[in-house]
Amino acid sequence: MSASRRLQPTALLSRYAQRFRELKQQLLPLEYFCKGTVLRRRVKCGKARCACRLDPARRHGPYFEWTYKTKGKTVNVKLTPQAAPLYWAASQQYRKLKALLNRLERLSQSALQHQARLTQSGRRHGP
Repeated sequence: MSASRRLQPTALLSRYAQRFRELKQQLLPLEYFCKGTVLRRRVKCGKARCACRLDPARRHGPYFEWTYKTKGKTVNVKLTPQAAPLYWAASQQYRKLKALLNRLERLSQSALQHQARLTQSGRRHGP
C-alpha cells in the first residue's frame, strides 16, 4: 500500500474537521431567534352592515400574530405593527440556525462513521 493511500483516511478526517469548524463559525453572526411564523391578517368584523363583510379589500387590519408550537399546542401571540418585523427577523434567524444545525449533524454523522470504520480496521486517528 502506498503512503498516499495510508494518508487518505486521515486527510478525509481533516477535511471533515475543517468543514465542521467553518460551519461552527457561521453560528457567530446569528442574532436573536425564535421558532414560529409571523402572520399578517386582515379580518372581517361581526357587524352585519360593515363594508368588510362584502369587500375583501376593506377588511380590518392588518393585524400581526406570531404563531408557534410548544408541547404540542399552537400558541398565537398578537403583535404590534412595530414588533412584527422583529419577530419576523427572529423567525428567519431560527430557520438559518436549524439549517446550519442540520448540516453540522450530517457532517458529524459522516465523520463519526468514518472514524468508526477506521477504529474497526485498527487504524489510529485523531479527534
